[in-house]
Amino acid sequence: MQFFDRLAERIERIDSVVSVGLDPDPQRLPDSVLDSDLPRWAFNRRIIDATHEHAACYKPNAAFYEDSDGWRALRETVAYAHGKDVPVLLDAKRGDIGNTARQYAGILDELDAITVNPYLGRDSLDPFLSRKEKGIFILCRTSNAGGSDLQNLELDSGERLYEHVAKLANSWNDNGNVGLVVGATTPTELEDVRTVVPDLPFLVPGVGAQGGDERAAIEYGLASGVGLVNSSRGIIFAGETARGDYFDAAGEAAKQLKNGLNRHR
Repeated sequence: MQFFDRLAERIERIDSVVSVGLDPDPQRLPDSVLDSDLPRWAFNRRIIDATHEHAACYKPNAAFYEDSDGWRALRETVAYAHGKDVPVLLDAKRGDIGNTARQYAGILDELDAITVNPYLGRDSLDPFLSRKEKGIFILCRTSNAGGSDLQNLELDSGERLYEHVAKLANSWNDNGNVGLVVGATTPTELEDVRTVVPDLPFLVPGVGAQGGDERAAIEYGLASGVGLVNSSRGIIFAGETARGDYFDAAGEAAKQLKNGLNRHR
């Protein structure tokens, strides 16, 4: 079964489009996990225990795992999430050519989906796109403030660069496994991209700590009910300001986001 079919089943079963970003910043981990052999894995396990009922997907960011213990922690995290029947999307933003691209794509043997960078062109993404059963989310209009430096450039055709990327991604969707990354912090652009590609699912980051637009994330982010709205810090570090149990706070934050988003579905 392809990724987006499995994701659709997961969304329907738990009535949620929430993606929980697993970005275990070592400087922010609570004391309760620091004595573990793999603190990031111990943290993620407890986050998953607290949030899996509300999570359509987990999205670890590769930057938080790029060392020997980190990769061990990531593998344990993926296995544990799969044990809870939750798919895992690696936010890696890969994009390269030749043997390098094929090597990067090998991580999909262990994961369900990945984010990729389109700016080296179609051949740089072929090793990913050819994985028919995996989800491939192509960067289109990102949630960071500097995204407009390049992505909003106007081309000779009169369209914005992010609109052209959306059209290219749609043309690369031969296997029905392509989605787009479009941030909730730019709701106008989010609407623009949805107009260009009515049928591609979106991964919508920027809700939560970045203050993205929940209504726009739902209205324009879903295609036939399928898509993901991600929150990372707003969920996993909710316990930093909570009075009760640290990890219960993460579960409550995921539940609140789910309910908030569902009001617009």
